[in-house]
Amino acid sequence: MAVTYAIPDIHGRYDLLQIAIDRIVSHAAGRPATVVTLGDYIDRGPCSRQVIERLMHWEFDHLSLVSLKGNHEAMMWQTCNNLLELERWLENGGDQTLRSYGNSDSDKFDLNLVPSSHLAWIDSLPAMHVDQHRVFVHAGVDPNVSLNQQSSQTLLWKRYRRDFAKGHGRRHVVHGHDADPSAPIRTTGRTNLDAMAWKTGRLAVGVFENDRPGGPAEILDVIGEPSTTVKS
Repeated sequence: MAVTYAIPDIHGRYDLLQIAIDRIVSHAAGRPATVVTLGDYIDRGPCSRQVIERLMHWEFDHLSLVSLKGNHEAMMWQTCNNLLELERWLENGGDQTLRSYGNSDSDKFDLNLVPSSHLAWIDSLPAMHVDQHRVFVHAGVDPNVSLNQQSSQTLLWKRYRRDFAKGHGRRHVVHGHDADPSAPIRTTGRTNLDAMAWKTGRLAVGVFENDRPGGPAEILDVIGEPSTTVKS
C-alpha cells in the first residue's frame, strides 16, 4: 500500500532530519512513497542552513518530496526582502539561523550571507498539500472556508485548541506548529505532529496509508539529544 510520511517542524535540527530520512528510507524499503515536510525548517536549532540544503538537494528517486512553507520561513523571506523588521525575526530564533549562515556571535547580522537560491526556494514553497483523504499544512486550516480560499495567515499561523477535533470536510488535517512535547496529538479530524523537536530531541514522523482515511497508521519516533542551549 502506498504511504505518505509527514515530517513536522525541524527547527534547525539537522541531526534529527538525517535520522528521520534514514528511518523513512528503511521503512519504505525501496517502495515508492511521498514525503511531506510540514515547514519550520529553520530557527531555534543550530543547523538551519544545512536543513535547507538537505531538502533542496533531495536524492531519492522513489521518495517524492513535498516541502511546505512554515511561518518561520515566511519571516525569514520577509526579513531578507525588507518586509519585516529584523528584530521580529530574531525574537523568534532567527539569530540561530543567521549564525548557521556564517554570522558570528559578535557580528552585526549580515542578511547578505543568505544565498539568493535559498530565498528563491523558500519563496517557491507551497503552503498546503492535499490528497484524497488528507490536508497537509504547517499550522492548520479553517474548516468553514474552502481549501482554495484559505488565507496565508491561517495556513502558516493558525492555532488549534488542543481538543479541537474537526478536520476539513471529510479530509483529515495533518499539521505541526502547535509545539507539544507529548505529540502526536490525535483527534478524529486532525493530527498534530509537532513534538518540539528543537528542544526535546524527538521528532514524530507520521506514516499515513494513502488509500485509508484518518490519522496515522504508524508513528516513527526519531530520538536524538535534547537541547538545553537553543533559544525558545
